This record gives sequence, structure tokens and C-alpha cells, in this order.
Amino acid sequence: MTMKLRTAILGTRGIPNYYGGFEHISEYVSAGLVKRGHSVSVYNSHNHPYTQDSWNGVDIIHCYDPEYLIGTAGQFIYDMNCLLDARKRKFDVVLIMGYTSSSVWGNIYPQGSAIITNMDGMEWKRSKYSKPVQRFLRYAEKLAVKHSQYYISDSMVIKSYLKDKYDVTSQYIPYGADVFSTEEREQYDAKEVLKEDYFLLMARMEPENNIDAILAGFNSSNSQKKFKVLGDTGNRFGKFIVNKFANDERIEFKGAIFDTPKVRSLQNNSYLYFHGHSVGGTNPSLLEAMGSEALIAAHNNPFNKSVLNTDAFYFSNAEEVKHLVENVQRHDFEKNMVMNNLHKIQSQFNWERVIDQYETFIVECYKNSNYERIIADQR
Repeated sequence: MTMKLRTAILGTRGIPNYYGGFEHISEYVSAGLVKRGHSVSVYNSHNHPYTQDSWNGVDIIHCYDPEYLIGTAGQFIYDMNCLLDARKRKFDVVLIMGYTSSSVWGNIYPQGSAIITNMDGMEWKRSKYSKPVQRFLRYAEKLAVKHSQYYISDSMVIKSYLKDKYDVTSQYIPYGADVFSTEEREQYDAKEVLKEDYFLLMARMEPENNIDAILAGFNSSNSQKKFKVLGDTGNRFGKFIVNKFANDERIEFKGAIFDTPKVRSLQNNSYLYFHGHSVGGTNPSLLEAMGSEALIAAHNNPFNKSVLNTDAFYFSNAEEVKHLVENVQRHDFEKNMVMNNLHKIQSQFNWERVIDQYETFIVECYKNSNYERIIADQR
């Protein structure tokens, strides 16, 4: 029988997920661990829309978060508040999601808890950050390695990077995704979504997601199809992209859509789904597209290739995007690619397996920490 542990999850804005990747996985892992008999607490920003003290059996601890008052600096204070609270509660395991605003507080990480950090993607590579911010993120990564006892990588590429750069061994545990369900299939509006009548892209409006190259390639093509773009275009780069392609009536900016069945229907029914992400670990929206049975064209980089292997088309620039737009067919070969990716979700990236891997690793880390503590006490 597996031992039952008291685990805290820090480093996110909280659950249920209203924000992004780490919130998404924290939601699944926390509820999954509770179902397996563990006691789990998740730290939520006091500004989080969910105000109850428990969610699906998970204890919610609300901590003061001044980000709304002072911007990014508030994230650091919020993480400090969470860590100070966690010190008092003496958890068996503290799981920290990411390191951007928490690793600077490494000296106050709870003593006596096994400290595990999910190391995130190589954040310092993101071009949206200025050079000083990129330097700080490299430093934060180094501190996370120094102050954590155990590490999780959500990508084999990051696992190799951590080994090469810091000589640390991390546990590879990917994100998960659900398979597109029959109920979700029935929720789309046939007037809105004509089968395989459009190309699709879904991403945050940031340069490293290659949105400019994808849309420039489509813009120069002779395609008669539409190109739907999902994502909030309110930031500076988003406005630049909307303005740049304003004269192409085929390109439709749909804004951010948080209605999961609708997003998955759009993925499922697209002719070709473009995934331009080039930085970070295993991307949740890529796994979702695979689970939604989308045919995928992905930016040619090790992160995407380690997930998709030969079951996608790849591009590196606008010219290659144009070639795909004008030449990709939907025959048996392409249908096999779609089915192979679906099988990967069912076998490698399904949530039950991901939660099992988290549970096994958390228990192992706790046992190791306790053993090391006993040895230290005997000296």
C-alpha cells in the first residue's frame, strides 16, 4: 500500500484553472492525488475567482497577492507569502510549479519538507523578455536547481538540458490531455465550423510562437480557405499582427476562447492545425490538438519533435508554411498521423498515467528525504 502524504502545491495563481499550463496540471494532479488518498493543499491568490476553502477534496489556502496593485513585483511577494505559510504547516512534500518568482526565496523553502520543483521551459529564451529580464531568469533557474532537492521536467529536451548544464537528474513527467469526447463533438455549431474548411492557430500573441511566419506564409498562398486565429490580440505584438494582416479577408482573428468544447471542435474540424510554439516544454495546447484528432503542422524544434515524432508536418519559415498550405492533402497517410497522435494521448499523455507518475515520484522523494534526514541525525 502506498503511504499517504501531506503535499502542498505552490507557484501557481491557483485552481480551478483560469490562467494557464501550471494551473491546468495542478488542477488534475491535486484532485488525482486526493482520489488516491493523499492530503493535498493548493495555494491560491486571494484575487482568484474561486473563493471556497476546498475544491474536489483539495484544501485551498488563500494567500495575499499584491500583483494587481504593483504588477510583476507582486508575484514575488505572493510566492514569499505562500512559502512563509507552508513553513508553518510542515508538509511532507512541497511541489513548486516553476521558479520564476519563487526561487529567489530559496533560503526560506520549508525545512523538513521534500522540495520538488517542476522546472518549466527555458523561460530565459522567450523573446518577449528584455535582456535584463532574460539574465534574471537564468539566475532564477540556477537558484531553483540549488535550493530544490528533486526536479521534474515536462519534456525530454529539458531533462537533457538540466543534466548537461547543472548535472542534475530530473524525473520526466509530461503534461496530460483528455481525448475529445462524444459530448464535446456534439456541442459545436455546424454553421460556425464547416468541416475541414479552414486552417487554425491557437496561441498567446508572442513572437516565439511564430505567428508572424505562419500568417505571412498563408498570406502569400493561393488558398481559398479561411485561417482562424485564436488568442487575445490586446497586447502590443497582437495589435501589430492584426494590423499587418488586416488586408487579408481570409484571416479571422477570433480572440481568446476559453470554452473548451468549442476550442476542441475547432481543432477537430480544422483542415490543418498550426502549432508555432518554439520555447518551453511539452505544450498543453499541442496535446489537446492531438487529443482532438487535428492534423498538425508544427514549428521544427526539438520540443515539438520529441512529442510528435513523424506524425506531423514541420515548418521553419513562411515559405515552408506556404508550401504546406498549398500542398497538404487529407488522405490515408494523413489520417494515420492523426490516429498515431491520438494513440500517444491514450497511452503516454493521459491524465491517469501522469497522476500515477506524480504520485510515485512524490512518495519516492519523501522516502529519500526522510532517509537522508535519519542518516544526518545519526552523524
